[in-house]
Amino acid sequence: MERGEAYGFSAAMSGAFLLSCLLFAAINRRQRGPYMDEVFHVPQAQAYCHGRFLQWDPMITTLPGLYLASVGVVKPAAWLFGWTGSVVCSAGMLRFINLLFSAGNFYLLYLLLSKIHQKNKAVSGFQRILSTLTLAIFPTLYFFTFLYYTDPGSVFFTLFAYLMCLYGNHKTSALLGFCGFMFRQTNIVWTVFCAGNVVAEKLNEAWKTELQKKKDEKTSSRKGSFSDLIRILWFLIEYLISLKNLVTLTVLTWPYIILAMVFFVFVFINGGIVVGDRSSHEACLHFPQLFYFLSFTVFFSFPHLLTPTKIRKFLLSLRKHPVQYSLVAVISLFLIWKFTYVHKYLLADNRHYTFYVWRKIFQRHELVKYVLVPVYMFAGWSFADTLKSKSIFWILMYFVCLLTVTVPQKLLEFRYFILPFLIYRLNIPFPSLYRQLLELAFYIVVNAVTFYLFLIKTFQWPNSDEIQRFMW
Repeated sequence: MERGEAYGFSAAMSGAFLLSCLLFAAINRRQRGPYMDEVFHVPQAQAYCHGRFLQWDPMITTLPGLYLASVGVVKPAAWLFGWTGSVVCSAGMLRFINLLFSAGNFYLLYLLLSKIHQKNKAVSGFQRILSTLTLAIFPTLYFFTFLYYTDPGSVFFTLFAYLMCLYGNHKTSALLGFCGFMFRQTNIVWTVFCAGNVVAEKLNEAWKTELQKKKDEKTSSRKGSFSDLIRILWFLIEYLISLKNLVTLTVLTWPYIILAMVFFVFVFINGGIVVGDRSSHEACLHFPQLFYFLSFTVFFSFPHLLTPTKIRKFLLSLRKHPVQYSLVAVISLFLIWKFTYVHKYLLADNRHYTFYVWRKIFQRHELVKYVLVPVYMFAGWSFADTLKSKSIFWILMYFVCLLTVTVPQKLLEFRYFILPFLIYRLNIPFPSLYRQLLELAFYIVVNAVTFYLFLIKTFQWPNSDEIQRFMW
């Protein structure tokens, strides 16, 4: 990092943290007590603070990583600064842990952008800092910086594991992946993603060697026709059934393999992936979740995905390959018809934005979910088009992880999209400065509206005196 860029990064990070602290203070003045899921998380962390590590709220469905991390920070700080009484492990103190995770995420996002795009010399330090700032205030993640939820810590350890993987420190990466798993069980998928990065790199090297041997310049490991894709898949099968190749990959990825084995042992002993209350977290094949994620991504990345050029290219592709797109449309309609699930929380809780998205769009008419198929197709095409700079093996690996982490979820919950979105956004080519500024401005506006609704536009339910607030 050059001196000018270092100063700029320090100023951006310090400024963002200062503004976050001011916003944090405002939120804690308005909402002093636990809100929403904090009703479960805060008392559990307070039990740990008092040494009651065997006490467990059965309504909590995640492992105790957040509470252990909180105790590991708060208790030494209380001893160091002489804090006593109710301030130790209060709701405000516990929320501040996520503000620290948020600062860590800011730094990790910068390091990841620098590492992933290190070969692109055209990218300036200012652009890296701008993209870091934009992703650090990504609305769905940034909102939960100010509440005691698992998301900031979950993102921190997962991004840290990804960074260590890119630097080749796979044992450290697997250890950090375990920490991420302790925050949210589904983060094991992103540990597999880290291992997949190693495998994709080896596959890409072998594929290039294969092309060189055959002297076939027409086939590319990045994009091509359907027949090219069949050739790549056949090569993939041949490569993976080779004992020598499997041994090589095992030697490279053994830390991740051990962690995956630990995960399967946990699932076997626990009787499932969810701890605590499982009645509201049942796994299913909810394929439309992929369509919701793609729509979510287009919404938050519209400066990159929803451009006149993209639309023209999509229409041209549609005209050139009508049969393939017709087949995709038919499959999409079938998946929506047979695999759409509506969770009871989605219909019952009017504090979440998803409640209004579902009611205002999907419940307007029973055919709306089918009418949106062309939108999903464009979103999927534009999403894949922005990843064409990555190798086909990386893309396949990412999509497998994306499907694994989204499709089994019955509940439409935007928080589940945070990590797949961030990993996607980190890996697309750097956009123009204008689009970066537009994206940042959009995030600022969305955050401003979100916090205005949360802090000012409160409401009450009938037969209840409690103040209710809108949130993601």
